[in-house]
Formats: sequence, structure tokens, C-alpha cells
Amino acid sequence: MSGLSVDFRLPVGCPSCGSHLMRVSQVKNPDDKVFCASCSRYVCLYHEACTVLEKGPGSESEALIEAAVNRGP
Repeated sequence: MSGLSVDFRLPVGCPSCGSHLMRVSQVKNPDDKVFCASCSRYVCLYHEACTVLEKGPGSESEALIEAAVNRGP
């Protein structure tokens, strides 16, 4: 992970590679672009990712994974 970006997990995978690990700028402005951390494809804007996170995971196992990955340092 770069010092200028933050990785987080979305319940929805990348349309290209299926990875759930995403990357956004450290600032996290609503209009910052979110990219797949695996293949670097543009996925959505940060405010859209926040909406997906607010809706929650699709299953209990997804919830556990997201809690572990998104808990931060």
C-alpha cells in the first residue's frame, strides 16, 4: 500500500478480477476515485463505495471479513 492511499474491502468484487480489496486516496474526498487494489481498474467514486458499505455485507461471513479488513490501524 502506498503512503498516499488506503486499502479497504467492499462486499462487491471488482468487475474485472473479482477482488474485494479496493484503494482510495488517504484524503477520502467524496469524489475521489476508488480503484481495485489487485488490477488497478477504476471501480467507483468514494461516496458510492460508502453507500455500498452502509448497505452492509451480503452474508455473515462477508461481515466478518470486512470487519477484519476495514478496522484500520
